Amino acid sequence: MKKKGHTPITRVKNPEPNIESPDWVIWAAWADRITFEEIKKKTGKTESDIIKIMRRSLKPSSFRLWRKRVNEKSIKHRKKFEYSRKEITSKIRKGDYL
Repeated sequence: MKKKGHTPITRVKNPEPNIESPDWVIWAAWADRITFEEIKKKTGKTESDIIKIMRRSLKPSSFRLWRKRVNEKSIKHRKKFEYSRKEITSKIRKGDYL
């Protein structure tokens, strides 16, 4: 006879908050794979609105770290992300990635 028990819940380090909560915007802004365009589509907030929210809710050092990260990574903007993906795939096809 099988033991009855519950399946353990896998815990995520930073689980996704509810989209209606203001914490979702902060979570999405920190997430690398969520672009500003996707955030605007889901919440209606522009990039400048997100920057204001982040400035208000983060410590100054954390805000500077986030801004540096967003400016260095090209994946927060859809056009830059698509362009960088095309560059990477063309290098892979040519064999220049080694």
